[in-house]
Amino acid sequence: MAYKKPYDLKRHLPSVSFVVVALMASAAVAGAFIYTGVYNIGADAPHWSFVYNTLDTLRERSISRAADGIRAPTDLDSPDRIASGAGLYTEMCTGCHLGPGLEPSEMSQGLYPQAPRLASAGLDHTPAEQFWAIKHGIKLSAMPAWGKTHNDELIWDMVAFVRKLPKMSPAQYNAIIASAPADHDEMMEGMAPPADGADHHGGGSGHDAAMEGMAAPAGDAGHVDPPGASHAH
Repeated sequence: MAYKKPYDLKRHLPSVSFVVVALMASAAVAGAFIYTGVYNIGADAPHWSFVYNTLDTLRERSISRAADGIRAPTDLDSPDRIASGAGLYTEMCTGCHLGPGLEPSEMSQGLYPQAPRLASAGLDHTPAEQFWAIKHGIKLSAMPAWGKTHNDELIWDMVAFVRKLPKMSPAQYNAIIASAPADHDEMMEGMAPPADGADHHGGGSGHDAAMEGMAAPAGDAGHVDPPGASHAH
């Protein structure tokens, strides 16, 4: 029987120099693609499917990981929380996320990615994930970081309301909005002052003045702890 030489794997693998050259060429092509500006970044031109799917997965996994360990308060069903959240939602969120019975707004129609309609998507994420997304916002989605201007208690109020939206009829939605605090400034009244007495908003009137004396937003660690393809406001 003829002698058969052992299979030499190394002979069939690309050389180190070939791999280096291939990587450099790939980087050059990617750099040229970015620098030439051929990719349409306009909000009226949808992403290529693989770009959209990559960003969608990145967003969902990032929120899930960041929200791990955040504990929701036990009183998310509190009528006071829900009423407060309703007032905040109608002032800050309806333009993008709409509500039961609301027609698409000019703003919501122009967003890309589209903001989720929370009347149907309000339970797509856990309370902790919703809290994190509302507090920290989402890059490149028009979702603001409301934690810059609102403390954790108010953000939990928004979570409490958002989680009730999918079960609301238009009439119920209108009723709870009508019973909410009269305006944003009223919702800010009575908020606990910061422990160090620092004013992180500075002087001003209206909304800024109402925000003075509020507790500075706490970090994720140590909350009682927790919108939007979608992203979540």
